[in-house]
Amino acid sequence: MVSVLAGVMTSVISKLTALLGEEYAKLKGVHREVEFMKDELSSMNALLQRLADVDCDLDVQTKEWSSQVREMSYDIEDCIDDFMKSLGQTEMAKSAGLVQSVVQQLKALRVRHQISSQIQWLKARVEDASKRRMRYKLDERTFEPSILRAIDPRLPSLYAEQDGLVGIDQPRDELIKCLMEGVGSSVQKLKVISIAGPGGLGKTTLANEVYRKLEGQFQCRAFVSLSQQPDVNKILRNIFSQVCQQELPSTDIWDEGKLIDAIREVLKNKRYLAIIDDVWSTHAWKIIKCSLFLNDLGSRIMTTTRSIDIAKSCCSPHQGCVYEIKPLTTANSKSLFAKRIFGSGDICPQLEEVSLEILKKCAGSPLAILTIASLLANKDVTNEEWERVYKSIGSTMERDPGVEEMRRILSLSYDDLPYHLKTCLLYLSIFPEDYEIERDRLIRRWIAEGFICTDGGQDLEEIGACYFNDLINRSMLQPVKIQYDGRVDSCRVHDMILDLLKSKSIEANFATFFGDQNQKLVLQHKIRRLSLNYYSQEHIMFPSSAIISHCRSLSIVGYAEKMHSLSKFRVLRVLDIENGEEMESNCFEHLRKLFHLQYLRLNVRSISALPEQLGELQRLKTLDMGWTKIRKIPKSIVQLQHLTCLHVRNLELPEGIGNLHALQELSDIKVNQDSLASSLLELGSLSKLRILGLCWCLVDVDSNKETLADNLVSSLRRLGRLNLRSLNIQNNYRYSRIDFLLDSWFPSPHLLQMFQMGMFYFFPRVPAWVASLDNLTYLDININPVQEEALEILGSLPALLVVWLTSRSAAPEQRLVVSSNMFISLKEFYFTCWSNGAGLMFEAGAMPRLEKLRVPFDAGSGLDFGIQHLSSLRNLSVEIICMGATVREVEALEEAIRNTADLLPNCPTLEIRTWDDEHLMKEEQGKAEEEIQTSG
Repeated sequence: MVSVLAGVMTSVISKLTALLGEEYAKLKGVHREVEFMKDELSSMNALLQRLADVDCDLDVQTKEWSSQVREMSYDIEDCIDDFMKSLGQTEMAKSAGLVQSVVQQLKALRVRHQISSQIQWLKARVEDASKRRMRYKLDERTFEPSILRAIDPRLPSLYAEQDGLVGIDQPRDELIKCLMEGVGSSVQKLKVISIAGPGGLGKTTLANEVYRKLEGQFQCRAFVSLSQQPDVNKILRNIFSQVCQQELPSTDIWDEGKLIDAIREVLKNKRYLAIIDDVWSTHAWKIIKCSLFLNDLGSRIMTTTRSIDIAKSCCSPHQGCVYEIKPLTTANSKSLFAKRIFGSGDICPQLEEVSLEILKKCAGSPLAILTIASLLANKDVTNEEWERVYKSIGSTMERDPGVEEMRRILSLSYDDLPYHLKTCLLYLSIFPEDYEIERDRLIRRWIAEGFICTDGGQDLEEIGACYFNDLINRSMLQPVKIQYDGRVDSCRVHDMILDLLKSKSIEANFATFFGDQNQKLVLQHKIRRLSLNYYSQEHIMFPSSAIISHCRSLSIVGYAEKMHSLSKFRVLRVLDIENGEEMESNCFEHLRKLFHLQYLRLNVRSISALPEQLGELQRLKTLDMGWTKIRKIPKSIVQLQHLTCLHVRNLELPEGIGNLHALQELSDIKVNQDSLASSLLELGSLSKLRILGLCWCLVDVDSNKETLADNLVSSLRRLGRLNLRSLNIQNNYRYSRIDFLLDSWFPSPHLLQMFQMGMFYFFPRVPAWVASLDNLTYLDININPVQEEALEILGSLPALLVVWLTSRSAAPEQRLVVSSNMFISLKEFYFTCWSNGAGLMFEAGAMPRLEKLRVPFDAGSGLDFGIQHLSSLRNLSVEIICMGATVREVEALEEAIRNTADLLPNCPTLEIRTWDDEHLMKEEQGKAEEEIQTSG
């Protein structure tokens, strides 16, 4: 696993470079050795980055050399970190008392002597590695062209029998409709459709089925596959042969330009169908596209790719779309599984339960289903045998030839990643199966591990977000939660991909897994990252023989009955513990000794306190203790100069909070009558703060409310002029008010993108500062009463994508009208109003991009609300207020809403709920009231 080593090496070289700088000029005794190691490792790194591109084809000797260099690089980095720690302790000793200073400096001298000896030893290891590299001539033989060529794994898909295909009809027909539909002259325009999705979902099979159905409708046709490293000349010759229906003589040596010209000449006046399968890069697509003549004869092009970005680039600028292939449904998965094993679509009743567990692991992937089914077809048809196979699916990947072939296909996507993304993806093997992984949490762990580097001033979290999005777009991760602006908020790893990543992690000694009942424990010489899963197996003991002193990351889920002392994890960078229900606070008494710790997350409800010496963790960047019983933040926390993210749960601000100059995210702090007014004022000194969440727990009778409110407003004004992007104010007190924010926030926070209020308080109108928030994309606000002016102000905000508007009542007798020039960018609108009056009316052209709508309507107030004008609507939720209406009026309104929704172009999903059903009037009562009104 050279790609992992390339990531480690980059970090080591960066630290060696720092040691040669002015800051560490005191390192006189070993300066020459450090410079030698830096130069040698830089040379090795250049080779390693080349090796990473051919990782899967390396011979045993090269792999062994890489493994030794990897462990050496880890040891060098640990040594550098030890030196930096001793240097930091020396500086701290200078500010201490005389006796303590002398003692500390003597200790530091002894440590430095030990480190100097260690550097000499490491230099010798570097020299040995360099000599072996030359002796084995790794640079020469590694990149010799291989004579052996692997069989194209797509071939079975191209020749799959139609009778054996399951669940293909619907996507095939949808694709054909997309390809062939059009109105008037648009039918004749060239159209490009791209099928996108992870490996193993059947993109090639689907494209081939479309090709079979449509090939008779075109004068020329071609179906070619590109692969990761395409031979462009060979592919162009293949296209030429198919469109001309004759082989190009092998003696004719044509370059790419001549081939492209010849193909274009053939296609110029022909209606053609071209399938370009397995596109791995936009560069390859651009070359092939040159040969496909752009005519207006109704020609069609279809591509398949694993990358969403590449799919979009194939479609642009031609009319077309990206078709994201979906996994098989549960019913189709069962049918395919049973057909392969039994020849029919039925599964034996006694095997039903274990079959469902196996299919759950396959997650609708035809490749995975067929592979596991082929494995089971050669086993005894017993529940015990199938259970055994299910439990060993991960480890089976190492042995069974059929499953090995599936692993090779899945590995294609991994092998195509640049080495920095390979390391980041491999890190996801640490999380348990089916675990929902939050994007921001993952990115911060990547940063703490040193996987994200920057030469310039670009923010590390922004780079990490780009890495994350790249893995999503390459279909390596499955999106779970998607935010209103389209960003993926959390993801999962497909079980089969996770098995692959765990296998590669073990091979590269990247991580050690303990507690997974389906994973055999493999103990390496030194554990670098440790993942303990106590949910799978309770009451298990981690082997005492394990060497954990070099462990960089410790992740625990479940209750660890006996956890190793934290003092043994001397180079730990990441500590993440989740749901350790019965852990005691004394488990963390040695937390202060984790000098290198950068990420600390404790989702442990039993913890009530952290050590007062928390401030000694000078490298800490993320502190997340939102789900603990901790009620007071240690005072020393204000010494954490590198802290960028602080998540707490209703804790008061400590005195000196203004010292945390690196802080970018702070939530959720509590402001009550015991809060320090000075701390609230210091909040405004956090010039880098982007996200702020607070709980306002004050009522009007609190004596210091006015002072605290003034200080909060003062801080918000300062933060609003700087970097504040998100503000969330909430409370659970019915009588708590934030009316001080109505007109006092000026100038407006020009960069604010999100404002949320989760409380019982209602603004009497839209706050004055909201009207000028040109960057606001998300607004959750309570206003009572809602008037037309409020809609006009909110509707004029240009960037607004989501609005949650809550009110007790609508002010006017007449309807509130959403005009055509309002909410031009809005995608989601959620309106709650307990007394809705005549209700909302959407004019033609209103909310042109609206996709989700939740709105209340009073039964009996009319049947037309203008929903037919919301042409982009995809989800409609209507709450019918039944108070004072008859059953007939409610039913009439329901029918009108359903009929209107059916006419919308996107056929939105519809949900109708009723309020106050118990207050429906009887028909006779309704008629009597009508007669009274008529006579009046």
